[in-house]
Amino acid sequence: MNANDEILKEELEQFKAEKEKIRKLVGQIGGQKSDLQDRIINISFAAIIALLFMADILRHFFAIHIPFPTIFSLELGVLLVSIKIIWMIHRQTKVEHFQFWILQSIEFRLNDLSKKIKNIEKTLSAKKNIS
Repeated sequence: MNANDEILKEELEQFKAEKEKIRKLVGQIGGQKSDLQDRIINISFAAIIALLFMADILRHFFAIHIPFPTIFSLELGVLLVSIKIIWMIHRQTKVEHFQFWILQSIEFRLNDLSKKIKNIEKTLSAKKNIS
């Protein structure tokens, strides 16, 4: 094997290592594992709010006694919706941070490639001037 083959193999190994690193980060931020968690949380919030709504319907239309005050379900519903919005903002912040990290990594790579291309151009122009 020649030197070019070795260089290509090293670059391929670096690419594979970076790909695996990104895969792990995506899993931490919001990959497949968090889909189930998101679904469970969404269903839980919807179920609790639906139960509160049904309790108020039973209280007002069917005169069934519910052990908590009338305004409690409204307050609890607003609290749950507020918590859900805060949670969604937190999740979005994590995604935006990851996107920023990816873009910064791409920018670093582009700058590095730009420097290499300039060095190659200088080398080629120097060899051309010598000839």
